[in-house]
Amino acid sequence: MSTRMKKEVKSSPPVSSRSKRSGMPSDKLNPKTVNPFSNQTSKHSVFEAVYTKGGVPCRLSHGSVKHKLQWDTPKEDVSFDPVLITLAEGLRETRHPFTFVAVEGFKDLLSTPNATQKTIPLLPRLTTSIKLALIAKDDGCFDRGLTAISCLSDCIGPEFDSALKILMTCLARKLSADRKKRANITAVLQQLETNGGSGVLTIIKSKVPTYCSVHI
Repeated sequence: MSTRMKKEVKSSPPVSSRSKRSGMPSDKLNPKTVNPFSNQTSKHSVFEAVYTKGGVPCRLSHGSVKHKLQWDTPKEDVSFDPVLITLAEGLRETRHPFTFVAVEGFKDLLSTPNATQKTIPLLPRLTTSIKLALIAKDDGCFDRGLTAISCLSDCIGPEFDSALKILMTCLARKLSADRKKRANITAVLQQLETNGGSGVLTIIKSKVPTYCSVHI
């Protein structure tokens, strides 16, 4: 190698670590996609982990017409704390069968004898989980949260009014933003008014002034 060539090699600027990190310009136009054959697994949700370990004593039964839940323990003997609370947390699930198990299990437990007395002490914790479902990005989560509100209203009646003050903002926002859900939300508001106490109409109209009472 000539002396001139050696000088050119030595004078070539080194590639900085910053350049290595930034990559080629084409990398920005063609970002890496997720490798479907990767061995990496997604992080399990709390509900999925508990359900997989048997923390919710039921399983999905595939029927010829529709699916249903099969309980390993008689529903009336299931401890609402923590099972009902766990099912409420599962309302935010987005994958089958967890979406089905969460909402159907919630409905099943609230239909058992003495469910009212078992549910009322858990209302603050249930309300938190339902609110998170109502504000989730996935529309299915909102629908399951709305179903949970309907079931709770039928189960505990006026006792649900205190929680409604927390949930009405979410319902009102969705009512004005999503026309497709207005009918379902309005039906649940009417159900809440029917099952609620004397002050429930005031709670509803404080967030939805255009709401028309079922008693008019």
